[in-house]
Amino acid sequence: MQKFFRWTIFVILASSGLFPGCKKESPVVLEERELLIRCDDAGMNHAVNMALRKVISSGITFSTSLMVTCPWYQEAVEILRQNPQVSVGIHLTLNAEWKYYRWGPVSGRTIVPSLVDSLGYFFPSRKLLYDHSPNTDEVKAEIQAQIERGLSTGLKIDYLDYHMGTAVSRLEWRELVEEFARQYGLGISRYFGEQDMSGVYAVPVMAKTDSLVFQIPIIPAGIVNLLVSHIGLDTPEMSALVDLNEGGLPDMSKHRQAELLALTSREFSNALQKNNIKTITYQDLINQIGLQNMKRPAVEY
Repeated sequence: MQKFFRWTIFVILASSGLFPGCKKESPVVLEERELLIRCDDAGMNHAVNMALRKVISSGITFSTSLMVTCPWYQEAVEILRQNPQVSVGIHLTLNAEWKYYRWGPVSGRTIVPSLVDSLGYFFPSRKLLYDHSPNTDEVKAEIQAQIERGLSTGLKIDYLDYHMGTAVSRLEWRELVEEFARQYGLGISRYFGEQDMSGVYAVPVMAKTDSLVFQIPIIPAGIVNLLVSHIGLDTPEMSALVDLNEGGLPDMSKHRQAELLALTSREFSNALQKNNIKTITYQDLINQIGLQNMKRPAVEY
């Protein structure tokens, strides 16, 4: 909440011209800046997949991370198969955080028993997973199974990233992800020097579009700016989901739909154009920098 109030104050001051150098008119932008949009959780459920379709229809350039552990991943695969311009990653998943809507390992509960609860589902949080002494060999087996399922779809897979940060939350697990990236010729999100934007995840629903748009003029040059987004539709399917973790957003389906509306809004696209922001994908980034030049980020996620 403090972050939101600070941002609200910035918005008011910036729009009123009270900051030094801030005027109501647009600043002169002398060089192109880059923005990489990553929409997470593709395949999580039908509502997320339909939101994914809407982002594609908007024409914006973006990447998306596919959850191959989830029941609806095959629908996402079909959508992405029809839209090869979208750069696809595998959202390595070791948690299932929703009440009543759970998923488990691709490798099978008997193969990775330390990663699942008594019903064979992933634990909702990192803490619960850690409390059950997860076996690193089993983590390795599951990560590989998820990568191979993603590759078996026939989609061009460009990169790996990590749901809730769990797959890279321990050094030995991070090293496994890095090993598999080398083995399969894949990038890893945040290994190309990307710098995270604030995003709008926790911003109040009605303020998401304005908050996103006001971040665009201050995007720095000389780096790749990463915007991680969680989209969805406010449908009964989505609104029934309740996050089992502390700090989960209430009315989560409304937040996800508001993020979708912000990303696909005319205000956002106009701000990108007005400020000379180039949107790129992970495939573009890999082509620019090269897999051999990936570096582990200094900040842990």
